[in-house]
Amino acid sequence: MTDVLPLFPLGSALLPGGHLPLHIFEPRYRQLVTDLVGEELPDRRFGVVGIRQGWEVGEDNVDSMYDVGCSALLDQVRQLPGGRYDISANGERRFRLLQIDRTAAPYLMAEVEWLPDTAPENDSPARREHLVTAARSAHQRYHDTGLRGRRRDVAGEDADAAALSYLLADDCVLTVEDRQELLAETDPLERLRSIRRLLLREAEFLRELRAVPAPLAEFAQHTSVN
Repeated sequence: MTDVLPLFPLGSALLPGGHLPLHIFEPRYRQLVTDLVGEELPDRRFGVVGIRQGWEVGEDNVDSMYDVGCSALLDQVRQLPGGRYDISANGERRFRLLQIDRTAAPYLMAEVEWLPDTAPENDSPARREHLVTAARSAHQRYHDTGLRGRRRDVAGEDADAAALSYLLADDCVLTVEDRQELLAETDPLERLRSIRRLLLREAEFLRELRAVPAPLAEFAQHTSVN
């Protein structure tokens, strides 16, 4: 199933269920917010796509975009002097980019296909329970280092395996590549295995370094890089 979304390229990857604050100052994306609020674009929805770090970008960063992104639902909007905005949005569904249109609007528009999860291999209630328990344990170990501040209440015990990996990932510092790997994985149980591995790796880094290896993007506001 395909759809058309306005695109917002970012130097980070938005995950389903994630929260995204943005400071909007560039004219094309100020227009995007105006169109979302004014319902020129349906459902207050836009697409977030990550940009590969270290790539030389072409026009509109098209050559450096990842193929898989996440739709975002506009939540809060605060208008600032000079036509700027502070907004927040929430991650919804994954999509794969099919075609990008540079001419339909001041911002990029894209035809996308939605990317649902696939049926896990070797699925069983016992395997699901084991992976959920292991992933939660790794998340606790990560926060037991004491270097990431207060642990977020990420999910109740009834959270399903498909959503849990995203919720755990959103509560730790990961590289764009790590987050993109989780976003692109369509097997929810393999995604749980991946987040457990990443959390254990990061916990070990924190213990060894006694410092938070935060990406530089954490020290700046999220903004458009275009």
